[in-house]
Amino acid sequence: MRGRVIALALALSGSPAMAHAADTVLLHAAGSLRAALNEVAASYEKATGIHVIAKYGASGLLREEIAGGARAEVFASANMEHPQALAQAGKSGPVVLFARNQLCALARPGLAVEPASLLDVMLEARVKLGTSTPKADPSGDYAWEVFARAEKIRPGAFATLSRKALQLTGAPASTPPPADRNLYGMLVSQGRADLFLTYCTNAVAATKENPGQRLVALPDDLAVGADYGLTVMSAASPQATRFALYVLSVDAQRILASHGFAAPGLPH
Repeated sequence: MRGRVIALALALSGSPAMAHAADTVLLHAAGSLRAALNEVAASYEKATGIHVIAKYGASGLLREEIAGGARAEVFASANMEHPQALAQAGKSGPVVLFARNQLCALARPGLAVEPASLLDVMLEARVKLGTSTPKADPSGDYAWEVFARAEKIRPGAFATLSRKALQLTGAPASTPPPADRNLYGMLVSQGRADLFLTYCTNAVAATKENPGQRLVALPDDLAVGADYGLTVMSAASPQATRFALYVLSVDAQRILASHGFAAPGLPH
């Protein structure tokens, strides 16, 4: 990890920068990072006096915005592919892995499901299976990876699961996340889904808000991990570069770990 941080610092030090040091940093970040990066940003502001203005959403939609000319300086994605696409287009610097997550299932109260029976329950016609939207949101892409793994176990499972999956989040027209509630727990509590495939960090937050909802770990043969990538836009301010490096620091990595992320920057 230290080598990647040094490489990123060297690469970014030669990037074009705005003429004057900015007193704000413009951050675009995956919605699953909201709580963690809000805390990271508050810590950075306390240490430097520089305010981070964050916009959270589905990483694919944010990438499209940035590619289309939206003002952004730092992009924190729930996968590596979206920031790499910006880097390959010359819009940003190198991409660094800064956090990891896992997919879990969030189950409504009373639904009889355990890791060993998860695939059977997902395939039941009566069970409403919620996911995010593939391509627009990496969480949806990861759900489809779960479906592909299910196909190897149960031929025909991919077609059944991809057909029945309710793409409830991540699209431009999806229900916007409420300011004061976990979106996934809210959708399950409203009866929109009996099971929701989402990041484990989201599922943990949902169970804290909604008594009776349960996190169900995916069994090994269905398990899918998520690598989160960080990049800085080519025309970003020096403060944006420093904020990106702060995200990779031990202090910020500890904050990410406290929110349930695997933080590759922490000492083993």
